[in-house]
Amino acid sequence: MRFKKTILAFFVALFMISLAGCASTEKHSSAAEYIDDAVITTKVKAALFGDPDLSAAEINVETYNGEVQLSGFVSTKAQIAEAVKTARTVDGVRKVKNSLQLK
Repeated sequence: MRFKKTILAFFVALFMISLAGCASTEKHSSAAEYIDDAVITTKVKAALFGDPDLSAAEINVETYNGEVQLSGFVSTKAQIAEAVKTARTVDGVRKVKNSLQLK
């Protein structure tokens, strides 16, 4: 009888641990949010590419929940300001994080 209780306690503990692993995280996003972010990223890249004063090939764009992060290298501070300004004009962008650096 004691052996059965020990086995039962073991399986209950194992079950509880497995449930803890299934808990959602703060960075969980739905498929719709992921698609929206992909669309925003594409629009921002297109806007940067359309600006003749920017070298869009050297600017990386990532989006998460409508927050755009710009990274990469540009030649001047004016190009950093222009890239941030251009990204903010894109529909759906909630916030722009600037991680651009000067060459």
